[in-house]
Amino acid sequence: MNTKDCILFSGGVQGAEAEFGAQAEKAGVEEVHFTFEGHKIVRSRGVRYLTSEEMTKGDVSLTYVSKLMNRKFSAGPLFRKVLQSIWHQINNAEEVFVVGRIQDDGTVKGGTGWGAEFAKLCNKPVHVFDQNDNVWRRWTGTGWKKEPEAKIRKKHFCGTGTRFLTPEGKKAIADLFERSFG
Repeated sequence: MNTKDCILFSGGVQGAEAEFGAQAEKAGVEEVHFTFEGHKIVRSRGVRYLTSEEMTKGDVSLTYVSKLMNRKFSAGPLFRKVLQSIWHQINNAEEVFVVGRIQDDGTVKGGTGWGAEFAKLCNKPVHVFDQNDNVWRRWTGTGWKKEPEAKIRKKHFCGTGTRFLTPEGKKAIADLFERSFG
């Protein structure tokens, strides 16, 4: 796959998203980081500020998300905007890569988990690097299967995840790009 034809969709915040962006830049992959006014991001390449109208397209019921993911989420306006921007990342991607932690119920921890769940609902390939056991997993439709050699196979992909990136998570992202574009 030619890197010039590829686009990383992300959010540009510290941690996994910043590392996905750094690896994309290193590989020559275009970046689009969806954000909104007042949101603190660390990537400056490919920043795309969403309009109010665009943000509304990504609106989702917090009650629905909480029920789907078996936990309560903040009803604050910042969290709602983060979920709306994640919607744009997933909606534009053909494949999704997440760095975080898969919980016992099969969901991914934190707001990042909404991205993984939304990708599942859209029947997009979803891959998670679980920082608890340091292995990539792929959603099969019924559960998570180990995927030691995860690889980017689609031109438009999302890279998202935890703000608390471990050295192993950082290496997993670098290795993913090396396997995919090296």
